Amino acid sequence: MGTVIEPRLSKGEATRERILEIAEAAVLTKGFGATSIDEVIAEAGLTKSGFFYHFKDKNALAREMLRRYVATNDQLFDDIFARGRALSDDPLQAFLISLKLLAETMADLPSGHPGCLIASICYQERLFDREVRELTAQSVRDWNARFRRIFDGIATVYPPCEPVDLDDLADALSCIVDGAIIMSKTLNDPKKLEQQIMLFRGFVKLLFAPN
Repeated sequence: MGTVIEPRLSKGEATRERILEIAEAAVLTKGFGATSIDEVIAEAGLTKSGFFYHFKDKNALAREMLRRYVATNDQLFDDIFARGRALSDDPLQAFLISLKLLAETMADLPSGHPGCLIASICYQERLFDREVRELTAQSVRDWNARFRRIFDGIATVYPPCEPVDLDDLADALSCIVDGAIIMSKTLNDPKKLEQQIMLFRGFVKLLFAPN
């Protein structure tokens, strides 16, 4: 197989990406309210006109940060769940493998998970316009729908041994991941995220265990 060559970013695209990286790191550390455009400009080594060429205001910056964050997470889920399906044709086993891979991925982060941009926006939603708030809500709905489709496939083969609403079960995975991110940062214990994903994995394994 030939080597895949990643397309090079133009100077403008590279500057835009640099701004987004700096802003995301600052927001995940101290929130949107405490992150100023001036500090992003200073760290990026830009003039104000250079910044506003790419983003007309803080809402525009938030929208692009959010789209970038969601795309990154979608790619992560796509890759991990595709690997699970490649390793097993059984829908339950494929999902259990995927959760193990997800836990291992989170455990491999050198300083723990940096935080959840969705949560940061949700906590300070009054700072943002309707489009940013709707993008936030839609990203959560999309992730929950992704997990619901997986559980539909599992339940077709392995009916759950206890009554369960599959929508609630799908929502639970999002809740566990976001909650564990907050707990791990609060307690300064990066292992919490991996542990909670594995705990959910054990619950799913028991819930859909063949009779």
